[in-house]
Amino acid sequence: MLAPSLPQSRYRRAVFWREQAVKAGSQTLSGRLYAPASVPDDAGLVLHLHGGTFDSGSLASGEAVATTLAEAGAIVISLPYPLAPEARFPQALETAYAALEKIARDKLRWVGKRAPLYVAGEEAGGNLAAALAMMARDRHGPPLAGQILFSPMLDACLGTYSFRHAEAGPVGCRWADGWHAYLGSPEKAAHPYATPANASRLSGLPPALIVSAEDDLLRDESVNYGLRLRAAGGEATVHVVGGPSRWPEAFAEAPRDGSCLCSACQNVSEFFSMTAPR
Repeated sequence: MLAPSLPQSRYRRAVFWREQAVKAGSQTLSGRLYAPASVPDDAGLVLHLHGGTFDSGSLASGEAVATTLAEAGAIVISLPYPLAPEARFPQALETAYAALEKIARDKLRWVGKRAPLYVAGEEAGGNLAAALAMMARDRHGPPLAGQILFSPMLDACLGTYSFRHAEAGPVGCRWADGWHAYLGSPEKAAHPYATPANASRLSGLPPALIVSAEDDLLRDESVNYGLRLRAAGGEATVHVVGGPSRWPEAFAEAPRDGSCLCSACQNVSEFFSMTAPR
């Protein structure tokens, strides 16, 4: 699918990428399409949203995660989204959902008819991916085979033990500032699409793979979200990597021993096998 003459990923020599434009309503998003050098016949299609804290991040900073998803055996479309504070909730989310609908309609451009469709993201991108799964359920949108969340930002309260233990969360903390830039006003935190960890209805969502780390400030909200998905009757696989894991730098650099991404490729490959159509 992608010729060797195209750019190789900085992080995996067996993964190539090319520029990929995707319509999202009235906008056109300039993203990247990643694929392994040898594309499996049953490859799924993943919409990936880069990390950051809603007010930062880029396609370049998301390359390591997008590459990991592709190396695990999928075609990956990595897209940018409008950043806060210029774009507050739900603008980035609505843009991503419009792109998801377009990707689902055009799926045969990249994969087979029965290929599964996934959403994925790290940090703020993980928040958007989790919210997209809810929107697709509520709006009877594209059927998703799964959601892949790397240290997702899910709870604007920043009051979990993992946050308190790291002495993070007050104003001046980049995660707190990112939430403020994204939400704009406190009442928006009550919306389930803004803070999926606090959603009251979690049934009917696609299976989730959640990857975190012992030294991840977002660890507790990631783990708690997986537990709540299971309690609602859903499927959730949670992997917590031992520390030190180089979090959060691990999501923007080459996988190395002990990092979050070092073991994630195997986790993602297993998740693809578990959720593939039978």
